[in-house]
Amino acid sequence: MTPNSQNKVREDFREILRLVRPGSRVLDVGCGEGALLDLLSHDKQVDGRGLEISASGVAACMARGLSVVQGDADLDLDHFPDRSFDYAVLSQTLQATRHPRHVLDELLRIADRAIVSFPNFGHWRVRWSLLSRGRMPETKALPMPWWSTPNIHLCTLADFLALTAELNLRVDACAAFAGSGPARPMNPASALENWRAESCLFMLSRNGATAHGKSSDKELPPVSGDLFDG
Repeated sequence: MTPNSQNKVREDFREILRLVRPGSRVLDVGCGEGALLDLLSHDKQVDGRGLEISASGVAACMARGLSVVQGDADLDLDHFPDRSFDYAVLSQTLQATRHPRHVLDELLRIADRAIVSFPNFGHWRVRWSLLSRGRMPETKALPMPWWSTPNIHLCTLADFLALTAELNLRVDACAAFAGSGPARPMNPASALENWRAESCLFMLSRNGATAHGKSSDKELPPVSGDLFDG
């Protein structure tokens, strides 16, 4: 990360940058204009690819010299080969997909690990807004009014954990965010976090999965110092 860019980087991008191994293969699903891919390419020397639904986003990525294809995560992840990436990243996009369960399942077919971030609809500001005003919340994590937001499948932290259990996924690392502050470690099993975390980031793998699907490999190790750290 260059000194001039440090103050411009989103906090969830900083956390993803910390989690990804140098030189790994990364697919950024819903990569937008390529800010994260560009960061990973320069700072972690990853072999990065992007999937982006908007033509303008693809054009912006290509202008940065990034390798990106236009596609819809709900439909086009099915065409990627098994275990073709080390990481599949879905940053603040899961809630905008039509079939989030399928998308999450596909991420962990395509890659050894998935890194997923999303706004937590269980955050206390969201609950208070609904309770006190009876209207859809507008917060830093959910800044758009209901009639213009792309979010169609909002969930709480507890909802997301229930889905990972249903899909037999393992939480290798997780972090919470509030406002524009940096990532902090969290215990996702704590009911309090469902109130405190404005948005969440998880790194997931399949229970019993081995690196690159090789039966002789050991199970993917958790990332030390990340889960419940601090």
